[in-house]
Amino acid sequence: MEALISIAMVYVFIVLGFVAKKIFQREINEQTLILVSLYFLQPILTFWGLTRTPIDKELLLVPFVYLLAVGTVLLFSIITSRYILKDPKERSIFIAASLIGNTGNLGIPLGIALFGEQSVAYTSIINIANVFFIYTVGIYFYAKGQFSIKESLTQIVKIPILWFAIFAIIFNAAEIAIHPSIDKFLEMGAYATIVIQLMIFGIYLAEVEIKTIDYAFVAKITAVKHLILPIVGLVIIWLFKLDPLISVILLLELCVPLAVNNVNMAALYKCYPAKTTEAILFTTLFFVFAIYFYIQLFSYILK
Repeated sequence: MEALISIAMVYVFIVLGFVAKKIFQREINEQTLILVSLYFLQPILTFWGLTRTPIDKELLLVPFVYLLAVGTVLLFSIITSRYILKDPKERSIFIAASLIGNTGNLGIPLGIALFGEQSVAYTSIINIANVFFIYTVGIYFYAKGQFSIKESLTQIVKIPILWFAIFAIIFNAAEIAIHPSIDKFLEMGAYATIVIQLMIFGIYLAEVEIKTIDYAFVAKITAVKHLILPIVGLVIIWLFKLDPLISVILLLELCVPLAVNNVNMAALYKCYPAKTTEAILFTTLFFVFAIYFYIQLFSYILK
């Protein structure tokens, strides 16, 4: 019951963002919130999360397992997209968007809601792995020949989240104690990040029109995101024989709906941003109804 209440509160903040955009419309600039979150608050959340739990081999193994599952499904999507989609841009969205999950906006707060603060270290490092995937593989498929590898790598280096993550890991490995007052400041920044991230997500959802959704297309993406990827993830997690708690955290991050970053990249490279937004909405709505069954699966694994 406590977990369900926490999840309900997560969606309350999403709805607040949705309602705010509907009421104020042009007066709300989501780009400003994104920049504040990405360059100032998310680094605080990342540092706080990666210093909550002592580093062990499983913490470093988690992003590897995550990327292995995503990479396996990536190959599957590349092969199958040639047979089920004719439009090259739709193929790009199908391949990239299906695998770029909302590990930051939704994954971190849901991890806290379901598994407590002990999950933050794992969800944060998975989010960093996802950022690497977004700004390399994601950009390649959305741009498809309109970008250079050097420019993509430059963007990765410019993201402060990655530097704060490296600093946090070094800080943690050196076993440097954080003063309680500083830790309280980091905690305030971390929870502020979560609230803003969820509201940003709601703001983007407010711009989607239900009647224009291409249901056949988004259903294919949803099948990959909520069926194929979790199954592949389960198999790989079982092969690595991870701790049950780490296993369910990993599985949660594989199951979260599509990331808002998909829209940003689709718009940047003129790769059907409207269809990409529709896919985000559809996978999110599916996730809302599927979360109960995911929780049952998590409970079974934790037994």
